[in-house]
Amino acid sequence: MLDAVAEALRDPSLIRPATLSLEIAAATLVLHAILGTMLGWALAKPNWPGRTLLDAVVTIPLVFPPIALGFFLLLLLGRRSPVGHWFDASLGLSFVFSVEGVLLASVIAGLPLVVKPIEAAIASVSRSLGEASRTLGRGELDTLVFVILPNIRGALVAGLVLGTARSLGEVGITLMLGGNIVGKTNTISLEVYNAVFNGEYARAAVLSGLLGLVSIAVFAVLRKASSPLRL
Repeated sequence: MLDAVAEALRDPSLIRPATLSLEIAAATLVLHAILGTMLGWALAKPNWPGRTLLDAVVTIPLVFPPIALGFFLLLLLGRRSPVGHWFDASLGLSFVFSVEGVLLASVIAGLPLVVKPIEAAIASVSRSLGEASRTLGRGELDTLVFVILPNIRGALVAGLVLGTARSLGEVGITLMLGGNIVGKTNTISLEVYNAVFNGEYARAAVLSGLLGLVSIAVFAVLRKASSPLRL
């Protein structure tokens, strides 16, 4: 087993998947923090037009098979579709068989696990604290940033840990959008898939262990960041 670990770690073909996975994880964490907070804040407000639709869109990755969701995103964002053509022509973005597609898959896969804890936490504290903040003259954005978020830090960290862990292990949506192109869009998770598909179980076990270690490291860093400062 140790020989398999050493062989896997020395494999130069893992450099690109490992680098890509770390880059995608870092970008996903930032986007999850921004989008998760804003969506959770919006969904915590009851009875506004479009809330039910937004909630359904956010929740879909939790209840829809990833490979099927990836297929529909492939159809939606392909260059032959109106949406995909607009992104390509107007913004120069192509989400199919590209690093951008891998990032999109990562963000979509973990976003519900970030949004839902934040939504529940904001809903539980926003009534009393929000009303008090507005009474003192603070606007909605100030209330969110300086009053509500510091009081839901635990839920925010929990959501980011869950979302990042889910994104690191994403295969189905990434396989469809990214295409599993060796040296370009293959992440460590897809390398695990490739190893199992090729019958290289020792390699798959080593790579799975590496993913687990990265997930634990992310959890430790976020947990440390959420701890109150001690003077």
